[in-house]
Amino acid sequence: MISTISPSGDRAITVEFENEINEEVNAEVYALQESLDYPGNGIVEMVPTFRSLLIFYDPNLTGYHRLTKLIRMNDPGRVSAANAKKKVLIVPCLYGGESGEDLAGLTRELQLSESEIIRLHSETTYRIYMMGFLPGFVYLGGLNKKIWAPRLKTPRTLIPEGSVGIGGNQTGVYPIGSPGGWRLIGRTPLKFYDPNRKNAILCKAGEYIKFQPVSEREYIKIRSDVEADTWKIEYAEG
Repeated sequence: MISTISPSGDRAITVEFENEINEEVNAEVYALQESLDYPGNGIVEMVPTFRSLLIFYDPNLTGYHRLTKLIRMNDPGRVSAANAKKKVLIVPCLYGGESGEDLAGLTRELQLSESEIIRLHSETTYRIYMMGFLPGFVYLGGLNKKIWAPRLKTPRTLIPEGSVGIGGNQTGVYPIGSPGGWRLIGRTPLKFYDPNRKNAILCKAGEYIKFQPVSEREYIKIRSDVEADTWKIEYAEG
């Protein structure tokens, strides 16, 4: 249910929903985006977040008051994410060792074994709440509270592509090599961002991800298939 609508400059509107982060509120954001995604209404771009939608418009085609009325007419109200059909991307992940160099330290910090952390991380189906600070970076909600962990006090200057990390109460995948402060627990052979691919971004917000533990041998084989463009992406229904 829409909470507030306010101007953001002279050609954008911010629509905010309930002041909390959960699947239902996030589903409302994307339901509104979908209902407004058609030509001729003056909207040029929409940027969804955890609990809000930023809408850019062409002032030559529409205006703040006219667009506000349209938004109110399309208020999705309460949306039940639990009843929605889920498209779940299966993401193979090599946990620990050089691929997840923070996993060993987390066992002491969380008082859990490596196998228990891996089990808790890989048994959850995660919703992609929004796309983040890198092309293809997924912010995943639903991380088990037992493995919440703060970011590093001093971020690394370079995190390898495909690294799977934990940052506070979220988990995510680094789509390209970049600086970062999330705690690294594994690495996926899949490419979440590939500018040479027809669909450069592997997945999109509103979809779901489930990690699947693999051995080093399996990781190498999958990575080879990905590089050769012969790997078939796997999906499941949640």
